[in-house]
Amino acid sequence: MKISKIALAKEAFKHKGFIRKIPVIIRMVKSIMSKNGYKPEFKNVILPALVIVYLISPLDIIPDWIPLIGVLDDLALLALAMPMLISEAEKFVAWEESLKSDPKILEAEIVR
Repeated sequence: MKISKIALAKEAFKHKGFIRKIPVIIRMVKSIMSKNGYKPEFKNVILPALVIVYLISPLDIIPDWIPLIGVLDDLALLALAMPMLISEAEKFVAWEESLKSDPKILEAEIVR
């Protein structure tokens, strides 16, 4: 049973709502690149980026032609990186929401 890296990555990205988070991740990256943008935790963005580069790269620590074990190293890295990126995307959404609210208004009372 031969499993390609691309098929493996597609399958992993389907889990944990990653596909729905892609627009949020794109906005997060744009915000990180801007001057006064979002400041993420370093490990939650860099590690998933390195894992994606590793998956795309033809070089492997454990070659894919070794049955089962060759694919397991890729799966293990995805299982480590995906939750980090998703949690950082959720923190980014909360950060975006905090920008929308007016920081000068802490509490309001309706007076008739």
